[in-house]
Amino acid sequence: MMAILIRSISQTWPPFVFVSGLLLIGRVAASDGLFAWAGSRLALIPGSARVLYFAMMALVATVTVFLNLDTSIVFLTPIILHVARRRKLDDHAFLYGSIFMANAASLLLPGSNLTNLLVVSSIHVTGVRFAAAMLPPWIVAVTITATVIAIWQWRQLGDRRETEIDVMPFHAGFGIVGIVISTILVLVLSNPAPLIFLLGVVLVLAQMSVIGRMSLRTTLRATNFELLLGLFLVAVAAGVIGRIWNVPHRLLGSLSPLATVGLSAGLANLLNNLPATMLLASQRPPRPEALLIGLNLGPNLCVIGAMSSLLWLRISRAAGAKPSVKTFTLLGLIVTPLSALVATIAFQHLAFARL
Repeated sequence: MMAILIRSISQTWPPFVFVSGLLLIGRVAASDGLFAWAGSRLALIPGSARVLYFAMMALVATVTVFLNLDTSIVFLTPIILHVARRRKLDDHAFLYGSIFMANAASLLLPGSNLTNLLVVSSIHVTGVRFAAAMLPPWIVAVTITATVIAIWQWRQLGDRRETEIDVMPFHAGFGIVGIVISTILVLVLSNPAPLIFLLGVVLVLAQMSVIGRMSLRTTLRATNFELLLGLFLVAVAAGVIGRIWNVPHRLLGSLSPLATVGLSAGLANLLNNLPATMLLASQRPPRPEALLIGLNLGPNLCVIGAMSSLLWLRISRAAGAKPSVKTFTLLGLIVTPLSALVATIAFQHLAFARL
């Protein structure tokens, strides 16, 4: 039993350490004003709210890919809502688009989602090969997600009201350094977790000592370490169960890719995608790409399906929004099966590599 526990911990700790490091780097970038500056620059784009909406979704996708979807939710959601309100726009498309797009865009790189890292830890591939396999489903997922939300709010997004928005200051510094270095490490190394975490700690300490724009207390609060710790313990327990109870692994071996997507998406919404990942990937899964599509896109159906969605509820409420679990689920009933189905087809026919 102790040996099983140790194996579960050894698979689980690198992804959580990795995401902690990315959240720290994101905190430094936010302190530099990078996200606020990017949001305010995009707010100056002329045209209807549709143009602004798609520009903001592109920003969410970019930050998700390179700094993890949880970083995107924590630091971008308040900025996106603020920009929409400053333009005196209905914020529904921006509010729900931020979370649906973050989940969809998290398919591309290992570090974009904790579930990716947990699966990668059982198959050992580089970031370049991972991206080559997941690029087609990623393109499909982000396109369908952004489009469905836009169609839902098409009339409201036709609003052309504009107002003066000041461009927020951006101090190029440690945040940009962290983003560049962490991206290189993700693409080159199969296990960059310790170096990413060390980089995040060093940059936070440097920012605090050299520039002094952050405190340790606010940094810990912003990066939600208590939630990460709780999910880590749950994931370890699920990993132990997955190693003792071999039924999920054997079941995956008998399923088609589309059935694998359905099973993993269903478990993600039932249990949360992190323990679901550990149940299904504590041993090398036979179809890791299909598993990832279900685990990443599936949580767009139910708000308890991913840590990102739980963070979104907390962050958006703190920003003065009124997110609705009912609305989330109704949208998810359209976004999730459509994006997952087409993403699976895209992988099967267009992928440049296999994991």
